[in-house]
Amino acid sequence: MLALEERLPHALLITGAAGLGKRDFAEALAARLLCEHPLASGEACGACLPCRWRLSGNHPDLHRLVPESEAGEGAEEGEGTAGEGKEKAGAENAKAEKTRSSQILIDQVRAVQEALTLTAHHGGRRVVIVDPAEAMNAYTANALLKLLEEPPPGCTFLLVSPALKKLLPTIRSRCQQWPMPRPDAGQLRRWQTGTAVSVRLLAVTGGTPLAAERLAAQGVEALLARFVADLCAADFDPLRLAGQWESWLKKDKAMLAAGIGLVTLVDWMQRWVSDLVALRLGGRVRYFPAEQQNLSGLAARMSVAGATSCYNDLINIRRVSAHPLNLRLFLEDMLLRYMRGIKGGQA
Repeated sequence: MLALEERLPHALLITGAAGLGKRDFAEALAARLLCEHPLASGEACGACLPCRWRLSGNHPDLHRLVPESEAGEGAEEGEGTAGEGKEKAGAENAKAEKTRSSQILIDQVRAVQEALTLTAHHGGRRVVIVDPAEAMNAYTANALLKLLEEPPPGCTFLLVSPALKKLLPTIRSRCQQWPMPRPDAGQLRRWQTGTAVSVRLLAVTGGTPLAAERLAAQGVEALLARFVADLCAADFDPLRLAGQWESWLKKDKAMLAAGIGLVTLVDWMQRWVSDLVALRLGGRVRYFPAEQQNLSGLAARMSVAGATSCYNDLINIRRVSAHPLNLRLFLEDMLLRYMRGIKGGQA
């Protein structure tokens, strides 16, 4: 593809599951497009002037549209010198930062649009990375759409997204899509050699190497083992376990250090029940293959209706897991629904 660089489309939409390296690929492609002396392997040289600019974070022709918190942009300090005023302004700024941290704002697109009206600083090539593209709201996406419809000369847009359905159809139609497939079993085995990533972590991430590598670095495997042990306990009690998990999420040092919160816990729960549903319908375990025996025993106690109902409940639970009104009640509700799925088969 890079041998046909002049025919590269002006906008690429790099898609695929989280943890496959889409962002790394976009950055590597941007580096290659801006490099003066690319290597025979197709990679950027890392030594020319544009590469040095990029590595220092100051390339004037490389623009990134990312959520502001990822860009490291802090809120400006409010006016006033009184301690109380500063404290209030700091609290307000922190709140505002939290609110906009997951958004790419329309002002960011306008700033890039203005920058692209200027002449390129070196070589005529400019690159804009939008990551994740689904972080744009409708107003931001429409502002970017104008750039995609009338792209400045020599400008390549690289959009990264694991959630195509969240993008405007008009955005998708203006880009050439480059899907990144999941690696097959052989590729995963070769990649895993020499790493600290276990088969358990690769499985629970659905075979996405970078996601599994991140979990290994966070020390998540022991936490995952506890999660499985709690669900497989002979004396499983949903109300008692809800209390234990509440303390686990709020106070456990390993949990806090790994950055594992309620959203991740619900995600694990959804994957666990997904394996139960698969077994109940005659399929195979995908996310927890090491727990085949335990899962088979639980699936045998579930009816098809109970298993699918539990899974559908978890889909709805997942949607509100980022902002539960009461953590303890949320966990109790989730675990009681899970228990009903198990008990339903016995009835």
